[in-house]
Amino acid sequence: MADRLSARETLALLTDDFTELPAPARESEPDGPLAWQGYDAARARASERTGEDESVVCGTGRVEGTRAVLLAFEFGYLGGSLGVRTGDRLEAAYGYARAHRLPVVPLVATGGSRMQEGMLALTQLQRVARQSALTREAGLPQIAVLRDPTTGGGWATLGAGADIVLALPGAQIGFAGSRVRPPDADPTAYTAEAQVAAGAVDAVVRPESLRETLGRWLRLLTSPAPEAPLPRHPGPAAPSPATATDTGSPHTVRNPDPAPAEDARESSAPPLPRTGWEAVQWARSPQRPRADRYLDTYFTHRVAISGDRCGGTDPGMLCGFGEHAGRTVAYAAQAGTATRPAGYRTAARLIRLADRLGIPVLTLVDTPGAANDAEAERQGVGAAIADLFAALATVRTPITTLLIGEGGSGGALALAAPGNTWATPDSYFSVIAPEPAAAILKRPPAAVTATADQLRIRPQDLAELGVIRTADRG
Repeated sequence: MADRLSARETLALLTDDFTELPAPARESEPDGPLAWQGYDAARARASERTGEDESVVCGTGRVEGTRAVLLAFEFGYLGGSLGVRTGDRLEAAYGYARAHRLPVVPLVATGGSRMQEGMLALTQLQRVARQSALTREAGLPQIAVLRDPTTGGGWATLGAGADIVLALPGAQIGFAGSRVRPPDADPTAYTAEAQVAAGAVDAVVRPESLRETLGRWLRLLTSPAPEAPLPRHPGPAAPSPATATDTGSPHTVRNPDPAPAEDARESSAPPLPRTGWEAVQWARSPQRPRADRYLDTYFTHRVAISGDRCGGTDPGMLCGFGEHAGRTVAYAAQAGTATRPAGYRTAARLIRLADRLGIPVLTLVDTPGAANDAEAERQGVGAAIADLFAALATVRTPITTLLIGEGGSGGALALAAPGNTWATPDSYFSVIAPEPAAAILKRPPAAVTATADQLRIRPQDLAELGVIRTADRG
């Protein structure tokens, strides 16, 4: 079990200038709306023990320089449970955030809805969900910090409903609290670490790093860039037999016309593959830089989101936000592996969040294709790809794509920006890889190289066909 900090201790950990918002007034009824015998006495004891008069403390403060509305739950007050007055305070705080254009940071520690107020307590979840939705529509970020414990409706609204979800190590997190789970339930499934593995939480953050991490997230999500410029090539040039040196210029196709290798070595632009099969070999080379190299070179610093919020993660899809030239750019990057359904859903989640916040998006395409095993089908790979296609088709924020390696069929195209896709010379894009293409056409293995040429998959072919953009043909 994680160490439990009080609401005030948590606020002090994050900000030095917290200012509490005034609590909305509500007439008190003897023992609450259900006249639950002993309820007033329980509240009085909770207040004496914690110094609070309700289970949540709402106010504003600066976290590493960024002002935000913070909603800190006090678990010592009736288990941090949500009652009608809790809902009043949360609704007022969300309204204040929208009126002043401030991000919202729920610091959640709750056992769920308050039994002594019955269904009136449970319906507070609807109020909270509405306030969260209105704040989302207003284009304001919500970053939840899950403390110990975060269960019940508090997890299902303030926690899981946030844009970014961080958790303290060892925190108990789950819809079912410890006293209502099946007796044979595995307790390790209800932890912060398990929720990260299941794709429901983005990261576990130690208390001593929480202020810095939360401050970085707040800065990134409130400082969008006007556009997403292309990253420069981070390492060696295309791994051709005649290797060229990196000139420091953007590693994108300069000219749609093929150039002899000798001319390419002498020019300032990197060489282009001479054949379709050579393009495939370059893209598959282990020496070629991968997504993490591009991202590390492009961004001053970056933070990652993790998980599709449906029970899955894909380490082959890197998603998050980073700082470039002092402004924020979102990224979704394939890391060279077959993309899993969770990867497509995580990318769609990233793109929709960036769109709501007005943050431009950079995508890096590099995959042999979508995962095609039986488990991928059971996990809905087709629907996941369709959802990503829809996200890119409807996005309003600027989105730029760089093809940096293999572009394998629809599994790669789903991450490519229509009309704004560029390519590096050590890449190819194809309706299908040459080997299965030859097999489908009932050709012998020796015909794979010729098939690669027929498919016209080299970067210069793609430029001539109008599939990608070039520096001199925007």
